[in-house]
Amino acid sequence: FPFPYTPYRIQEQFMEALYGALEAGRVGIFESPTGTGKSLSLICGSLSWLRDCEEKRRREEARLLALGGGGQDGLSPPQARPGGADTAGQPDWVTAFVQKKEERDMVDRLKEEQIRRKKREDRLEKIRHNVQLKYAAKRKRCEEDEAKRLLQLSKEALSQGAGEAALDQLDHNEEELILAEYESDDEKKVVSGVEEDDDDDLEEEHVTKIYYCSRTHSQLSQFVREVQKSPFGKDTRLVSLGSRQNLCVNEEVRRLGALQLINDRCMEMQKNKHEKKSNEENEGKKRRVSRTVCPFYSYEQMQFLRDEVLVEVKDIEQVVSLGRETKACPYYGSRFAIPAAQLVVLPYQMLLHEPTRNAAGIKLKDQVVIIDEAHNLTDTITCIHSTEVTGSQLCCAHSQLLQYMERYRKHLKAKNLMYIKQILYLLEQFVAMLGGNVNQNPGYQAVSQTGTELKSINDFLFQSQIDNINLFKVQQYCEKSLISRKLFGFVERYGGPASAVKTNKENQKLAGLQNFLLTLQQGSDKEGDPPVEAEHDHLQTASPLMQIEGFLSALTNANEDGRVILNRQGTVGQSSLKFLLLNPAVHFAKVVEECRAVIIAGGTMQPVADFREQLLCRAGVDPARIVEFSCGHVIPSENILPIILCSGPSNQQLEFTYQTRDLPQMMDETGRILCNLCNVIPGGVVCFFPSYEYEKQVYGHWEKTGLLSRLAAKKKIFQEPKKANQVEQVLVEYAKCIKCCSQTGGQMTGALLLSVVGGKMSEGINFSDDLGRCVIMVGMPYPNIRSPELQEKMTWLDKTMPRAAGQAPSKVLIENLCMKAVNQSIGRAIRHQKDFASILLLDHRYARPAIFNKLPQWIRERTQVKPAFGSAFAELRKVRTRRILCP
Repeated sequence: FPFPYTPYRIQEQFMEALYGALEAGRVGIFESPTGTGKSLSLICGSLSWLRDCEEKRRREEARLLALGGGGQDGLSPPQARPGGADTAGQPDWVTAFVQKKEERDMVDRLKEEQIRRKKREDRLEKIRHNVQLKYAAKRKRCEEDEAKRLLQLSKEALSQGAGEAALDQLDHNEEELILAEYESDDEKKVVSGVEEDDDDDLEEEHVTKIYYCSRTHSQLSQFVREVQKSPFGKDTRLVSLGSRQNLCVNEEVRRLGALQLINDRCMEMQKNKHEKKSNEENEGKKRRVSRTVCPFYSYEQMQFLRDEVLVEVKDIEQVVSLGRETKACPYYGSRFAIPAAQLVVLPYQMLLHEPTRNAAGIKLKDQVVIIDEAHNLTDTITCIHSTEVTGSQLCCAHSQLLQYMERYRKHLKAKNLMYIKQILYLLEQFVAMLGGNVNQNPGYQAVSQTGTELKSINDFLFQSQIDNINLFKVQQYCEKSLISRKLFGFVERYGGPASAVKTNKENQKLAGLQNFLLTLQQGSDKEGDPPVEAEHDHLQTASPLMQIEGFLSALTNANEDGRVILNRQGTVGQSSLKFLLLNPAVHFAKVVEECRAVIIAGGTMQPVADFREQLLCRAGVDPARIVEFSCGHVIPSENILPIILCSGPSNQQLEFTYQTRDLPQMMDETGRILCNLCNVIPGGVVCFFPSYEYEKQVYGHWEKTGLLSRLAAKKKIFQEPKKANQVEQVLVEYAKCIKCCSQTGGQMTGALLLSVVGGKMSEGINFSDDLGRCVIMVGMPYPNIRSPELQEKMTWLDKTMPRAAGQAPSKVLIENLCMKAVNQSIGRAIRHQKDFASILLLDHRYARPAIFNKLPQWIRERTQVKPAFGSAFAELRKVRTRRILCP
């Protein structure tokens, strides 16, 4: 395998296993701890396979073309020839004719593909070597812009003083708010904003490719940088995909902020462009057309951007910069590059959400998918397809839509009115299910019966009396009519308190909408009700109908795959309806079914039972197709000391259950353990608690008993903040303190960071070297089993899955959720080959075989179980002595 340096043996094993899985078309679960060069192994292993696959295909094509050109009979192997069971009894000349025709068709197709491929390669090579071409398109665009500007000035000069009559007494820019005629319920294929008669290049064949996806854009950018450094960096056609929020360069659209608003505005601008083109061709046809089109949506410029993206590996920021320079849309330019790309880099949501996948033009048939950082894959799929709407949003959407209908009733066609009335009825029934009235302020309507209730989808539809409405058609109408975008524009114009509304009879009706939004705000202020106030702030940035569309879409899932949660709180405004997806496998099935191979990779994939049983087997993957690979770490065994501690310095057994963890003696014992450790461990110590509440409780107890001041004498104490925007500052101060202590010496030996499992610091943050010389896990972070969502998931698993090794599936789920969280947290310490750290698990239950076996293999192999604190403390002192003698 080509590699930028001599790979570790485990990297070679990883690449060999990956290559084998791709070649055999397997579904692989690959685990490679952080610090072992997982990204480079994925890049070099998968791109080596792709290079060999392309070479094989080229050789096979050349062979077939040579045979076809020579008129020889040898294109089809005998077993693949027509004339088997289906053609039995047919004359030989018929069989021979059919075979010859198929062979000729195949040869013609291969020739066409070769010509197309050669044309593309020549074009890219030309751009790669001719710097002048890079600026030609940009210059041409500038010239066109100048010509358009002069033409516009001329038109304005000619029409000055003429004045335009407003259509039916509407303001000029109100035309954009009117829904266009909705002509048909028949679902058509979503065209990605491209004219069908555009260039043949758009119909380009999708070459064999690898789709690589990860959780965040920063992880994707990091991966692209690794590709650039790899031996494949020069000649790999790579494209980075993202949402419009990340890629849009039209400032007017970007200012909208909310993703749904940006999406809708972009689609509307394209629609305007296509309608404008259509109207120019059919001038006689009278039609209301919005004039706003996107200046960056130029097909010629986007073709240029596409080629630039394919010529050289670029991350998403570089693509956006190029889009601004060339005045071409990076969102569509990058999508046009998908067919010819060999490696497509994209976020989870684009791959795992089928409508988004289809809209982006992603075709998975016979392709390879690699999902990195996949430890939370099951939860991610669940979250993408689960949605929640509050009573405030439902009431607000109803009021907005009612006002919109009243304002534009005379301008709307019958079908638009029919669907708007259906949506209004749905909103009324949803609010009624929460125990409220849609015509009253949700902030003032008290809910008589508070609590949480779960219903199947069918039960919810029947009880809310909406089972006679075709939700598929309503959902389709919302998508195609862009009603939420129109509604947002309407509210933007008339809903804000600062908007000046004319006092004619029709516009006076709109005052109700203003008053409604104002009372929402005042109501939340008076009652001191943060959720409603926060919700009102949200309503200023996006129409609540957008969120409700997601809920309507969720209700079209199969009855057995989800539940509707009615969460009734103090007021209707605070109450909510939530759709919970129980079976994420149903949305993952199509991915594994269509792809040639799927690789699920991560630094910590244990326990893998979740992926294998809940996701893959339920998605219909044959167990024989699943392959698992887990490698050790590159660090020497003496560089890590994992200890399961069963009791503390005063022989108090460590068992942090919900019943015992609040006892003063348990909190005291935890404090004594930390005091002893801080005396011997230099640098940073990171201590993870099961929750923010428990961390706060223990901190308060230590303050009262004086333990905190004893700890503070050795280590400066930092606490993980709840707010995400404060995390960076705390980490900077923590690192600065450790560096300062190591340089100056003295009594203070470093810092102690009190963190929370599942919080901001338990994932994605590196505590390498002195930042994390010891990681401590207080208790076992089991999820809250009183949560209605979790209870429903547990009941569903017990009903639908067999018992594993005598354990109920619900019990296995709880243990797996706990150990996934533990593994993510303790993996923060060792980040490279020369790093070293101790890991302490404070709870005797970690020594139970069922729990112990769910630790990552490289940690499990080196873990010591210590019944008493004395022997554990002696081991920790040994590590310190060894490090002082052999730094």
